[in-house]
Amino acid sequence: MDEELKITGLVTDIIYANSDNGYTVCEIESSEDGSLTATGYMPYLTEGENVCLTGVWTTHPEYGDQFKVSIYESVLPSDEQSVLQYLSSGIVAGVGAATAKRLVERFGADTLNIMLTEPKRLSELKGISEKKALKIGESYAEVQSMQSIILFLQKYRISPNFAMRIHRILGSNAVERIMQNPYILAENVEGVSFKTSDHIAFTQGLPKNSSERLRSGIKYILSDAAYANGHVYMPKTLLIQHTAYKLGVDEIEIENALSALALDKDVFFDEVENTPVCYLSYFYEAELYVARRIISLSEYEQKYKMSEKEIETAISEAEKQNGITLAHEQRDAAFTSVQSGFMVLTGGPGTGKTTVIKTILSLMKSLSLKIALAAPTGRAAKRLTEVTGVEAKTIHRLLGTKSDSDGTANHFTHNETNPLSADVIIIDEASMIDLQLMHSLLRAAKTGAKVILAGDADQLPSVGPGNVLRDIISCGGVPVIRLDHIFRQAEKSLIVVNAHKINRGEMPDLDVKDNDFFFLKRKTQDESAYTVVDLCKNRLPKSYHINPISQIQVLAPAKKGAAGVIALNSALQEALNPPNILKPEYIHGKITFRKGDKVMQTKNNYDIPWTRYISEDETEEGQGVYNGDMGIVQNVAVKDKQLTVIFDDDRVVTYQFSEIDQLDLSYAITVHKSQGSEFAYVVLPVCMSIPALTFRNLFYTAITRAKIMVILVGSERVVNAMVQNNTQRERYSGLCEKMTMIKNALSEKAPWEE
Repeated sequence: MDEELKITGLVTDIIYANSDNGYTVCEIESSEDGSLTATGYMPYLTEGENVCLTGVWTTHPEYGDQFKVSIYESVLPSDEQSVLQYLSSGIVAGVGAATAKRLVERFGADTLNIMLTEPKRLSELKGISEKKALKIGESYAEVQSMQSIILFLQKYRISPNFAMRIHRILGSNAVERIMQNPYILAENVEGVSFKTSDHIAFTQGLPKNSSERLRSGIKYILSDAAYANGHVYMPKTLLIQHTAYKLGVDEIEIENALSALALDKDVFFDEVENTPVCYLSYFYEAELYVARRIISLSEYEQKYKMSEKEIETAISEAEKQNGITLAHEQRDAAFTSVQSGFMVLTGGPGTGKTTVIKTILSLMKSLSLKIALAAPTGRAAKRLTEVTGVEAKTIHRLLGTKSDSDGTANHFTHNETNPLSADVIIIDEASMIDLQLMHSLLRAAKTGAKVILAGDADQLPSVGPGNVLRDIISCGGVPVIRLDHIFRQAEKSLIVVNAHKINRGEMPDLDVKDNDFFFLKRKTQDESAYTVVDLCKNRLPKSYHINPISQIQVLAPAKKGAAGVIALNSALQEALNPPNILKPEYIHGKITFRKGDKVMQTKNNYDIPWTRYISEDETEEGQGVYNGDMGIVQNVAVKDKQLTVIFDDDRVVTYQFSEIDQLDLSYAITVHKSQGSEFAYVVLPVCMSIPALTFRNLFYTAITRAKIMVILVGSERVVNAMVQNNTQRERYSGLCEKMTMIKNALSEKAPWEE
């Protein structure tokens, strides 16, 4: 790494400044280094400002030598001319060039100090009321506050871009608040780790057993358990032991801090299966709400009355309408959907879930009920629309999103006070729904609405906390229809046959050479990776005349290694979309984004705008792109510092380069990231035996993502290890127990009812 240098000088020209994140390109006049171009996150920088910059020299292919700034410090002007130039830049709201001149003429070099400490004095000038003077003072104080937090946090390698976000969340006295309790950063600002707060705390002299550290440490361990491992709670003993070990303190200190958190209702104590457990209060309340709401919906008396004979007749009409004949269990599912307010439909590939959903849609339409159809991902929603002929949305789009006025938090627009108008809500790929999303969905369902979840319970659980679909099925508190029969047409598919074999713990058939499931034996990861790239670049496109970028998806169990996602993305990009003078590109960290690249959104962004072009004269606009959405880079505008992506559902989104860390290449993705998606051709390297990544439901999930063909590349030994390993990582979740408790309480008669 190049050694960082310091440069001091005067800002002579602002070439580019992004007001949202502070990214700036400017010209600096330095007495030692002459005229130079500086780039980096330098919010509120103005022409005429003296600065001290820390960074390294870089060479841009188009713009030449530039000084890339990692830390910057503003040196406030001290003479009249510098103050005038500083204020004339417009950095302070309400002060233009003319007002700046009058202020400096009146107060001289002391103008800035007066604006900060005695703003009422500005009203001494004709035309400036006391109210306006105070507003000018507030504006300048805001600028000073922002610059102070940027300077304070730069010492801890927190970027100016992030510092601006922290300032919006914590307010103008952010520095004071952080110095009093550095742990408010980890607790209130997404993306700031407990480790960073710990570092700031230790430099401030806080002891390792301070109450702030212990309380924040407990919440950090519970939160990490939720978002890293899917746990909704932790056993109390385990939580105390683990936190004491992580923080390097005595267990009794953690126990005392835990009791204090419980008194403040930050955590909640409960018992699950006779074991004392601890929840973050939000998760406890969300889990209890979901349990109550599911039971309530399932028990709610349906507003329309149909006899069994009328239901049977309606189902027969739906069969005629769709040109199908339902099997017994499919018919049972359709019948139950009419009678129950909450139902789960589950089954593996080839068992006819889509056929049942289409039948249910016909039934609900015949009852003149308003239907909402949704899925967790854009890809799954698009596929659902295609197979049913009814528009499906992502759950996020169905619920709608809005931001707080300060942009610090996002909320769904539909909830108890503004419920969805739908009488029937059908959600496909429900195995992907975590506790938080289920909580939001049920809050938005109106009283008496019917909710139907469809999904494969044998797939991987949700990425987020909870085990919602599996818990609902296992507790037995609501109607669950499991489709087990593989239909004759599906039996011809080796993908379907092998998926069910894998699910039963049997080895898939790896020897058939003329179907839709192939196995290519390779000894090493390097050999497997080479074959994967060759399949995508040459063999599959030539044999089946397909587009390798849009129709082939590489799935990998792991991120690292020669056959992991990171290495494969680099190799596949080079093979399928190599550098070309006609393809603009932008390098961000270790990733190059190039026109034509396949990319994936890696975090929820509720605010980013999108446009969908319906026809030449008609467009649809909205906002929000979500974790797992995939698309193709349509353009890279280097001069404008923008990158445009067209997503699978035809939304066109423009990203500023400062937002590009939300994207990743997706020629290869992890199996976890593939949940809810379907791809024409799936190529799966099976050549590593990391115990945590070689288990059955991961293998099963990968196989069931393919629509036309699956090709395994690697070792038969690893395939066998994955099939035999049915030990799933336990998730601490109390939803099933809460549903059972509520169901039992409702069924018990009070003494006066006997």
